[in-house]
Amino acid sequence: MSDDPRSLIDLIKEHLATTKTQLWVNPGIALEIQQLLQNPGFSIEQVAGLILRDQTLSGQILRVANSTFFSGLKKVGTIRDAIVRMGARQILNCVMVVTQKNLYQSSNDEISRQLAVLWQHALGCAVGTRWLTERIGYRELSQEGFLAGLLHDIGKLFLLNVLDHLHREGKLHTDLSGALIREILASLHAEYGSRLLTQWNLPETYIQVARDHHSETLDSANTLLLALRIANQTCRKIGLGIDQDPSLVLAVTPEVHALGVKEITLAELEIVIEDAAVAAV
Repeated sequence: MSDDPRSLIDLIKEHLATTKTQLWVNPGIALEIQQLLQNPGFSIEQVAGLILRDQTLSGQILRVANSTFFSGLKKVGTIRDAIVRMGARQILNCVMVVTQKNLYQSSNDEISRQLAVLWQHALGCAVGTRWLTERIGYRELSQEGFLAGLLHDIGKLFLLNVLDHLHREGKLHTDLSGALIREILASLHAEYGSRLLTQWNLPETYIQVARDHHSETLDSANTLLLALRIANQTCRKIGLGIDQDPSLVLAVTPEVHALGVKEITLAELEIVIEDAAVAAV
């Protein structure tokens, strides 16, 4: 096989069409918590009970809950205390961080490098979208914003895992250069990301973010998607992610215009995302 993205894309599609497994493994407890939170009558004990089913996850949740990534919070010692202190929806974000991070690994050096960059980008977008929605007066969207940022590029993670699987099975007959991988991800990630989140039965909000965060058609009424797109573009500008564009002028983008974001806010957003990229999680 030559270093041709079309040939590799065909191989990926053939693999996905013929595999007998589901599209991809889902994040388990995180989805159970998400579904529980849709019930207005949920209790803290129910949320804590789901997390405590996995001892390793419980320990990781406490570590993340007490990390600089969720700064400004007092130290907590139990899952119940963490839920009380942070709120059940913030705990969902913690669970998603932990369960997602476990998927960002590969035995292939190039895929591993791409995954490491993608993980930083996902965290940057999560923190950036949460911060921006709060900063411009949409606090009620901040928790959704964090999860939207974490999941918007889930299609890239999925495809990198597929490439890793094909590599381990010896089905790749070409070296995986960074340029080749980037072209494949750019071609397929929005489609497969939205399909994946649909299979997970996540709310339409997140499916739309995965599908439309690069769309040329701008929905000026979708505040969450606009904020995510601004955070995503900010990551590109400061070099945090697989796709980078330091020449990008955020102030003239249609998303910034639609939300009326001031230049000082954009400058602050860059700092927030840069800090998130180096935070120990």
